[in-house]
Amino acid sequence: MTFEIIDRIRKELFITGSALYEIVLAVSERVNRKIQIIRLHWQASTFLERIDGIAMETGRQLADHLTRSRFTNGEHSVLAAMDAILTRSMTQVHGLKQALLQIDTRIRDLKLEAVHEDLLKIQQDLSIRSARIERLTIARRAVAVGRSARELPRSSSVHLVVVMRGAFLLAPSDDVVFQPDDIVVLIGPESELSSCATWFTSQRS
Repeated sequence: MTFEIIDRIRKELFITGSALYEIVLAVSERVNRKIQIIRLHWQASTFLERIDGIAMETGRQLADHLTRSRFTNGEHSVLAAMDAILTRSMTQVHGLKQALLQIDTRIRDLKLEAVHEDLLKIQQDLSIRSARIERLTIARRAVAVGRSARELPRSSSVHLVVVMRGAFLLAPSDDVVFQPDDIVVLIGPESELSSCATWFTSQRS
């Protein structure tokens, strides 16, 4: 009996330790991601300052050459020198802008990772409660087309979260009229969502 109790305690401690390790790992990953984003923003700020510095220096050099051209007859050589300055500056700015694009892509990727992680946690929380988030594209001849949100089959547990129309997010007010190819996001119990989803996806007879 004593051995069984000890074995049970050992197993519970192992489970608790594993859960604690997963929590610490998740927190460290989140902190590390935020640190990376801060560093990338700092790098982007540095590159923008360098672009401003190049623009100021280019302007100063061009103004200097224009001033000198008043006192010399070598117009061709002055123009060639100014062209070289502009070419060099444009090359430097182009390289910095490419670096900024790479930084921007990396920042967006890190933010997407964070959003994906949060969505997974939300989905897990909903699954425990036999619920889920449903993303539906309204069919062209669906029952919902031409009707307003107030006509949506009412359920005490299913809620319209948002309507996406092209590049716009529409607030889920009762006055929103559904159109073909609108994307709707619903949240609620799985059993009720299935019946509600047909309103957006089933073709009219």
